[in-house]
Amino acid sequence: MTQAVIKLMRFMNKSLILLFILAYHFCAYAQHNPLRDSLKVATEALNYHPDSLDLKLKKASWNVQLGEWDYAKGEYDQVLAREPNNLAALYFRAFVNEQLHRYSFARLDYEHLLYLVPGNFEAQLGLALLNERDNHHTEALDGLNRLVMQFPDSTLAYAARANLERDHQQYDLAAFDYTEAIRRTPDNTDYLLARADIWITLRQYEKAKNDLQKLMTLGIPRMALKPFFERIKRKS
Repeated sequence: MTQAVIKLMRFMNKSLILLFILAYHFCAYAQHNPLRDSLKVATEALNYHPDSLDLKLKKASWNVQLGEWDYAKGEYDQVLAREPNNLAALYFRAFVNEQLHRYSFARLDYEHLLYLVPGNFEAQLGLALLNERDNHHTEALDGLNRLVMQFPDSTLAYAARANLERDHQQYDLAAFDYTEAIRRTPDNTDYLLARADIWITLRQYEKAKNDLQKLMTLGIPRMALKPFFERIKRKS
């Protein structure tokens, strides 16, 4: 494994989940965000060292975390103009292009990254999620199936496939995949809640109650779960 790949994997492992969370919850958070101070520092440093690719990547990462997609894309464009095979810039520009609904460009970056690093987990996952978002449902499912086969111990692979299956009302398959994800991370409240919702849909109320009880054991207030208990009460 090359040093570039190792660097990318370290960078992704620290940043991937944070970036996805910030991407979809940015609007409620960005107006009073101390990250803006960090962005200002990075911007000022870049003014003194405009040719520094590391500073451009750092500034772009703050732009991404603040949801400033166009600014981030501009930085990644400049990095890739000088280093077309920069792995981090390819991955995160693909992510940014997806947020900008530039799906064809995002797909090209993911595919180029997979050409450079065949089998990369993050790139495969990103491409599969992009295909689902772009209504390429068969390609999305095929990609997630490959991901589960290649990374059978990955909680995220099972959870991503479960999300797709639930969206397509394939509830039995989704319940199986959420169960596999929970078996690997038993205290993940998001997966437990999603599976409880599916159990209710499948009229398996005792299983739903067990998941809801586990959620309360993990600290989720019963009041927050009241809609689920009410659904069980109405249907049982």
